[in-house]
Amino acid sequence: MRTLKLQVQATVDGFMAGPNGEMDWLTFPWTDDVGRYVAYLTEPVDTILLGRNLAQGFIPHWAANPDSPGADKINSTPKVVFTKTLDTSPWDNTRLATGELTADINALKNEPGGDMIVYGGGTFVASLIKAGLIDELHLFINPAAIGDGMPIFGGLITRQLLTLAHAKAFDCGIVVLTYRPKQGY
Repeated sequence: MRTLKLQVQATVDGFMAGPNGEMDWLTFPWTDDVGRYVAYLTEPVDTILLGRNLAQGFIPHWAANPDSPGADKINSTPKVVFTKTLDTSPWDNTRLATGELTADINALKNEPGGDMIVYGGGTFVASLIKAGLIDELHLFINPAAIGDGMPIFGGLITRQLLTLAHAKAFDCGIVVLTYRPKQGY
């Protein structure tokens, strides 16, 4: 079965974005050690999953910036966009998933292939976490607290216990915490 990874930038107080989608708290530029880690994390990935809202900015941004670090990997990797509003994909190398989220994700996990990664989109990520569909959470904690915004774990109804698999501090101040769902609780 394929592994579904979440890679998300977050504040120390657990937000993916400010109340109006602000991302001005992100730590940039990244240091080389972060870039190497992201390359290691995405090397086995052969499918990118996105919610429609994020896809509308994400896919065109990377297509328009092919010389940016990591752009070749992102642009060449097939994408699946989860949507209830689109009938056809306006993007190259992208197919749509329009069915029930859990069934569509489990079908993708059972296909042959490498790892899959989801990069964000608050509602989409919250739905995946709530349904217990993420196998590895790679939380890139930026050295900033914003007090309010779009939470990573918004909408949880039941407690989800996690096991720390890895932690690493980077020269720029970002810390990555990698968690896996705790088995057998």
